[in-house]
Amino acid sequence: MSTPPADPASTPVSREPVFDDRFHLHTVQQPRYSVPRYVAASSLAEVLELLATHGARARVIAGGTDLLVELDRRIGTAPELLIDITRIPDLDRIHEQPDGIHLGPLVTHNQVATSELLRARALPLVQACLEVGAPALRNRATIVGNVVTASPANDSISALRVLDAVVHLASIDGQRSVPLGEFHTGVRRCAKTPSELVTGLSFTPMDDADGAVFLKLGLRRSQAISVVHLTVLVSFDGSDRSGVVTDARIAVGSMAPTVIRCTEAESALLGAPLDAARIGHAGRLVAASLAPIDDLRASARYRSEQVETMVVRALSALRRGEERLALGPPPPCLGGPAIAGDGHRLDATAGSVIGATVNDRSVVGPWTDRTLLDWLREDVGLTGTKEGCAEGECGACTVHLDGVAVLSCLVPAGRADQASVVTIEGLAIDAQTLSPLQQRFIDCASVQCGYCIPGFLMAGAKLHGDQLHGEHARLDEKRLKLGLSGNLCRCTGYYKIEDAFEQVGSSTVEGSVTR
Repeated sequence: MSTPPADPASTPVSREPVFDDRFHLHTVQQPRYSVPRYVAASSLAEVLELLATHGARARVIAGGTDLLVELDRRIGTAPELLIDITRIPDLDRIHEQPDGIHLGPLVTHNQVATSELLRARALPLVQACLEVGAPALRNRATIVGNVVTASPANDSISALRVLDAVVHLASIDGQRSVPLGEFHTGVRRCAKTPSELVTGLSFTPMDDADGAVFLKLGLRRSQAISVVHLTVLVSFDGSDRSGVVTDARIAVGSMAPTVIRCTEAESALLGAPLDAARIGHAGRLVAASLAPIDDLRASARYRSEQVETMVVRALSALRRGEERLALGPPPPCLGGPAIAGDGHRLDATAGSVIGATVNDRSVVGPWTDRTLLDWLREDVGLTGTKEGCAEGECGACTVHLDGVAVLSCLVPAGRADQASVVTIEGLAIDAQTLSPLQQRFIDCASVQCGYCIPGFLMAGAKLHGDQLHGEHARLDEKRLKLGLSGNLCRCTGYYKIEDAFEQVGSSTVEGSVTR
């Protein structure tokens, strides 16, 4: 059961970490940037006015999966205002117009991965989005956020480059559009000015003569930052793949300061069938044209060797028409694929209060510039939700926000205002009865140290909920592992956890996942 809410009238306890300039502290030991004002905007016009007034002193947050980590690690300069656009309605639309497919600024990776339009007309973008993080993270992480962060390791960018995507920006002075190839100017640098907001992306959809595929090399099977990622698109002049190549595009990421197009290799593929000799030649040209980086994930030499192999494999798959073989059905989204804007507005500073429905109880507490995880633990008093990594990789902090599984360490606390939150304390049927999934964890000895278990249970409840509400026919082993790919167990207790899920029949968990 929930504990009583904190009394907002009581004397607040300082949340500022102790810091002494006499000591040289490692970055992770230093206090995070404190942002004194938070605005959940209710319209684009309001966002543009705030950006015009505050400029570089303001930061826009959507998914927050990059920005909140940057604030925690003191990357860049400290902003004075955080502008949350996730409450603005209709910014998460995917729609096709005569000039191409348009993605709104709040379109999430899970929305792309489950969109029938994009699975048919923008396959490599769907494949790239499936490689980003895990389900709960993809419920908030946005495509536009991936583009604005401007990291060459961001998987969706190589797919968007071969689709010739265009970035649309707006300010109070007007609108403009920039080709994606010109938008990125360096590592984490882009052509957006401080007073501008990226309002969406657009690109020409693939047609029947196009074949395209995204490939990624990482150091683990899920939640891996790319060592190399690339997207290849080839157009043919016939109805099958034996015809002459009329267009070729190859974009490679995690090799240079920006995602780059390999124009020499592209030209070498034109005007002839896609045979083994040309495929091998293109692979060698791509490797020779790049001067890869050395970093913690891989050496330059390893990257050069692997990118040649990856290009050959991608082109070979396209020649055989096999680019869709590994796609499979839409992935589990744990209640997602997004949290739609509801039009609610909040302007919070020190002394403000926020209210939410937490585990079916009305809770009011002081606004904090920190995360939803911090607010739940420190102000609401619900300590079942755990902090494991504070960067969206372990899943221990998973909660349900407006019915969607999210990582509370990457959600600003203000986003919970006038929203519904369910934590591990609210998963039980009542004060005396655990949910069937919780009971199976006990019966199967799935709990070891217990630290990761709240996240597994919160993700698992939504995983079964997806199944119950018709998203998936049955919870097989592959779908179970996909659904739980964002939850890590440091005790390596996965087998017992899987046993617990296998013993829970879908009909028995309906009552515990309908909040």
